[in-house]
Amino acid sequence: MERSNVTTIDDYSTILAGSAAFSTDRDPEETAEWTESLDQLIRTHGTSRAQFIMRSLLQRAGAKSVRMPMATTSDYVNTIPADQEPEYPGDEEIERRYRAWLRWNAAVLVHRAQRPGIGVGGHISTYAGAATLYEVGLNHFFRGKDHPGGGDQVFFQGHASPGMYARAFLEGRLGAADLDGFRQEKSQEGHALSSYPHPRLMPEFWEFPTVSMGIGPMNAIYQAQANRYLQNRGLKDTSEQHVWAFLGDGEMDEPESRGLLQLAANDRLDNLTFVVNCNLQRLDGPVRGNGKIIQELEAFFRGAGWNVIKVIWGREWDDLLSQDAEGDLVRIMNETPDGDYQTYKSEDGGFVRENFFGKTPHTKGLVDDLSDAEIWGLKRGGHDYRKVHAAYKAAMEHEGQPTVILVKTVKGYGLGTNFEGRNATHQMKKLTLADLKNFRDHLRIPIDDAELEADPYAPPYYHPGPDAPEIKYLLERRRELGGFVPERRNSPTAIELPGDKAYEMANRGSGKQYAATTMAFVRLLKDLMRDKEFGRRVVPIVPDEARTFGMDSFFPTAKIYNPKGQNYLSVDREQMLAYKESPQGQILHSGINEAGSIAAFTAAGTAYATHGEPLIPVYVFYSMFGFQRTADSIWAAADQMSRGFLIGATAGRTTLTGEGLQHADGHSPLLASTNPAVVTYDPAYGYEIGHIVRDGLRRMYGEDSTDRNLIYYLMVYNEPIIQPPAPADLDVEGVLGGIYRLAGAQTEGPRVQLLASGVAVPWALEAQKLLAEEWGVAADVWSVTSWNELRRDGLAAEEESFAKPGTEPREPFVRRQLAGAEGPVVAVSDYMKAVPDQIRQFVPNDFSTLGADGFGFSDTRAAARRYFKIDSHSIVVRALEMLARRGEVSPELAAQAHTRYRLDEVNAGTSGVAGGDA
Repeated sequence: MERSNVTTIDDYSTILAGSAAFSTDRDPEETAEWTESLDQLIRTHGTSRAQFIMRSLLQRAGAKSVRMPMATTSDYVNTIPADQEPEYPGDEEIERRYRAWLRWNAAVLVHRAQRPGIGVGGHISTYAGAATLYEVGLNHFFRGKDHPGGGDQVFFQGHASPGMYARAFLEGRLGAADLDGFRQEKSQEGHALSSYPHPRLMPEFWEFPTVSMGIGPMNAIYQAQANRYLQNRGLKDTSEQHVWAFLGDGEMDEPESRGLLQLAANDRLDNLTFVVNCNLQRLDGPVRGNGKIIQELEAFFRGAGWNVIKVIWGREWDDLLSQDAEGDLVRIMNETPDGDYQTYKSEDGGFVRENFFGKTPHTKGLVDDLSDAEIWGLKRGGHDYRKVHAAYKAAMEHEGQPTVILVKTVKGYGLGTNFEGRNATHQMKKLTLADLKNFRDHLRIPIDDAELEADPYAPPYYHPGPDAPEIKYLLERRRELGGFVPERRNSPTAIELPGDKAYEMANRGSGKQYAATTMAFVRLLKDLMRDKEFGRRVVPIVPDEARTFGMDSFFPTAKIYNPKGQNYLSVDREQMLAYKESPQGQILHSGINEAGSIAAFTAAGTAYATHGEPLIPVYVFYSMFGFQRTADSIWAAADQMSRGFLIGATAGRTTLTGEGLQHADGHSPLLASTNPAVVTYDPAYGYEIGHIVRDGLRRMYGEDSTDRNLIYYLMVYNEPIIQPPAPADLDVEGVLGGIYRLAGAQTEGPRVQLLASGVAVPWALEAQKLLAEEWGVAADVWSVTSWNELRRDGLAAEEESFAKPGTEPREPFVRRQLAGAEGPVVAVSDYMKAVPDQIRQFVPNDFSTLGADGFGFSDTRAAARRYFKIDSHSIVVRALEMLARRGEVSPELAAQAHTRYRLDEVNAGTSGVAGGDA
């Protein structure tokens, strides 16, 4: 074998940290006596007693100040010794038979999806290697929704989805036509299967989207936390529910996969188990060719406070390990890098004998009595029912910590030499006729050559019929465990939405007090939480900015959720707004952790389906760090059909003074517009917020709603203004539809239409006054509560017309609202020009946009707005320019206004007031 001999003993220092391998033995004879004593203890009393003695000795050594190296990893062997494995509770032979059918059908499903004229792809190898991991769980652990204790939540590895479809086929939930609809969601509508776990595409089957790498681990952690949150707050008994997350070892390189482990440890989430399928391969090659990913992950999870169980070797290795008196076999296991292990599984038994066991005379002698075929049959632990069952049982019984099970498998297991362990196996979609025959023979599938040869692109699926003993056994196991998994149900408890009283303060305005729209929203949220029935379902989520957003007033009453309570003396305990933590706390305070906050939002926002108990998550964040940082997670939340409110506080490019480039948000509405489930608003006043939130709750949970799976995104600002009361004749339809006339012109003259959103509305009102008093121009001011929704409505109108040519097209809402509005349009916001430009094609008037394009910066609000030319005086000048082009005013007026207002001088700006938290 040609190889690069780059692995040195130093490479294994982290692998064997804590061992005596690198210390000098001054008295080998005495060491041998101690070792022999331990061996005798194990032989006489077993490993359990030996573990107790070792722990006692370590504790004693610590008490005597004997310094011990930190043992971050253990040897490269199974955590659970063979003599501690429980009896396997099932019929292994029956389970083995239908597991073979599952693996055949999963592979054939993907292979048939590559038939001529289709070619939609798929993944064969992941499920082939992980089938045992799933089947042990589905036969003996994963509880369905009809279980008396409630169903478990299982996050399936995305690329293994064909295996779940194959099982549903044996269970009778899917037919052959459904399997043939894999990845053909429109052309095979009615028999379509999504490529990966997508609840939005298969709302009665999948619960959790997982194939965007890293989001599954993160969301699983917060799902486990959400279960405890429901329990501690008395909303539902979840004490018997468990969260399982199946992950890939390559996936564990994602920051999200590892970055939130501390929450699970800190909250002692022993209702959570990660199962990491360690097939040692990424999509293109080895995960750690020169190292050992299982050892690395063991150290990482153990350091994060998790319970770690390794399942590396199958039962065939037990006898060899028991004969390894000198420890040579374990040493070779420790020192062999993953790249070599991958190579061994792509060769044969003779190659393994020579290159693995042949490293020492002792280990070579261990296999003298084994044939090459028997050596090749030495399985990895992830393909052994007993080993996997022992690990799952130990995880379920472990208390006080989350558990990770690191399971060694072979990617493409059983698919033949063209697939097993190959770097390209992830991208391989098709089996040759020879592959099909070998795979059939390996699995003992009763399909003859003629059936395979008839059409190599369409080998038959195998089902023995509903009366076969294997199928009856399979279904009985699921009945005993509470029903099918995966399964999604949508039958939530009905909730009564808040009445008019909850919105009175929002409609009343702020009187003579200045209040930013952030504060107006917080006041509304507090009123909603006070509602006796509805309020307990609100889940405020804040990433360590509660005081910035004025939400510290929630601390004393709603309290911050912490399953451990508050076991310290708070430094601000004498203050009215003291920080208070409680197991019954309502606020989820994730720390400086936007990714975790979105994961918490997702878990709460889908509780209506996961648990049948609706929760209303309200995630308030620095607007720049919402879609900018976590758009992928918000997309997954939409896939999972989350419902709730995202609040982009400290919104706008010029409104957040002093914070600078990284904090100044000028584009989040555009990012939000890419997510079809997100309804985006940019309200100017508290009363607008009240109507928008009320309508959002109605659409999510109202009795008459038909489109419930929505995420509302509201921009709120930190600039204090006088919040006006709701006008008596308020156009509520316009507020909700995206635009309404706020202030008509009070003078005669050339007409112009000023469209503004959010914090820009006061600038437009000031410009209206200047145009009237100084230039004789009549301006109408429109509050655009949603540029995004106006565009969606306009596009929908175009699509409706396109679908029904020859019919009278529906008029877009924005055009209907502006009907009769004369003169050019000047559109302005505290965002990029592209935000108002979304509606340009639907407005027949001459259209001009002012916006804050480019990077943000630190300065006063007035100076920043003058720099971007979006302030009141800039609106005036642009309006005069447009009127001049139409010949309605003298061309000189715009130039005169430009000079009078010193438009090129940033220090001449006046739009905006100081103040507000930042």
